[in-house]
Amino acid sequence: MATRVIPPRILRKLRYNTATKPLNSTHPSSLSPTLSSPTVLDQKPPSSTVLRPAVDPSAFNFHDVEKLFSHVPTSKLLRSATVLHATGVGSMVDLGMWVMRSKLMEIEGVRDIILATIRGTFYDHFCAGEDVISAGKSIGSLNDAGLRGMLVYGIEDAHDNDGCDRNLKAFLHTIDVSKSLPPLSVSFEIVKVTAICPMKLLERMSDLLRWEQKDPSFILPWKQESFPIFSESSPLYHTRKRPEPLTIEEENDLQLANKRLFELCQKCVQANIPLLVDAEHTEVQPAIDYFTYSSAIMHNKEENPIVFGTIQTYLKDAKERLLLVTNAADKMGIPMGFKLVRGAYMSLERKVASSLGYSSPIHDTIHDTHKCFNDCSSFMLEKIANGPGGVVLATHNVESGKLAAAKAHELGIGKVNHKLEFAQLYGMSDALSFGLSNAGFQVSKYMPFGPVETVMPYLLRRAEENRGMLAASGLDRQLMREELGRRLKAAIF
Repeated sequence: MATRVIPPRILRKLRYNTATKPLNSTHPSSLSPTLSSPTVLDQKPPSSTVLRPAVDPSAFNFHDVEKLFSHVPTSKLLRSATVLHATGVGSMVDLGMWVMRSKLMEIEGVRDIILATIRGTFYDHFCAGEDVISAGKSIGSLNDAGLRGMLVYGIEDAHDNDGCDRNLKAFLHTIDVSKSLPPLSVSFEIVKVTAICPMKLLERMSDLLRWEQKDPSFILPWKQESFPIFSESSPLYHTRKRPEPLTIEEENDLQLANKRLFELCQKCVQANIPLLVDAEHTEVQPAIDYFTYSSAIMHNKEENPIVFGTIQTYLKDAKERLLLVTNAADKMGIPMGFKLVRGAYMSLERKVASSLGYSSPIHDTIHDTHKCFNDCSSFMLEKIANGPGGVVLATHNVESGKLAAAKAHELGIGKVNHKLEFAQLYGMSDALSFGLSNAGFQVSKYMPFGPVETVMPYLLRRAEENRGMLAASGLDRQLMREELGRRLKAAIF
């Protein structure tokens, strides 16, 4: 077995502590706005002694910019500030997307210049690298800064079995890459079901699952054991009439998709790295949840789940579905893990609902979305404090980060290994990531990698989805400017 490499930044804060802190028996009913000193997730060295970072109650703040960005080289900090400033301007994002989709990309010399420019700026900022070697180096840099990585090969949706098979090989290769890195440096593998199952089949399965929800007598002979996919308030308007059963060819395609996901799960079990299934828009999400839950029933054992699902809390039915799934999992004795996110398909969801004459499935206000995310976070934190399971809190919202950190500390979850992970996109919300890490929590970065030409469609989609988040990156830009100014003064004086 490989010897675990402890990042230098973490090593400086470590102390040995063989005491075990019991979980609290009482739990606050809501997230507290006051941040207490959070504890850290256990990470066991080869011996029986438990190695824990000492917790600094004042560590989760943004006042000490020198400490926040202490492991970021000035050249990278300058590039990051420049890229974030550019992506914060809507017209710049529009221009970039227009160029990438224009006929300029068909002109050989011009295409090379455009790709070289993107590679040295936006790509390097938001992606881990073009190949396994560069991705591994990016993970190593994160580890030195006390963070972990979630590797995802930046591929888009598949439309046939050949494309699905190619994508499966890429996902399996990503797991092999993760196994070659220092233990615990990669927190999760990421899979997009839309990349290993043809989109048309996902649409058909979702229609059939929605109709089964409308009419419980409707039989789906291909359906395996699963958790509840819908709540009473879930949108079913995508399916207007009774769908035809899957054809023999579609059932064969479904078997192939099941085999691909099973192979991925088995590979993750062998590598001892959890598999996190990404979410999509509501037109195909029912099928994705079905694949996720049926796989979780098969592979999640004991305390720590291998298969994690994703709940998008900007949806009005998010909390109801989370409660239904966790209750069903508890009754079956299946440990369940979830990534909680706000969501990224707001424009699409509203457009589809409006075109069909229905109200949007998205919360009416941003306040309602924040409340749903924080409520779901609180629920999951209390749940994992009392039993098996895990949660990934994927947020770029500073207030949600503070509330969840306070709640986790009150429940003593900081000293429960692998149950709680905070996460942000690579190249986004670095101040929040470093702040949470300084406070003693495990924090990961969602890291796409792959050749520029392969990853660009993925990046374009993320740019469109995260327009508001890119524009709202003001805190990072401000703190980076402060640190750059501090370094400039230190160099001069």
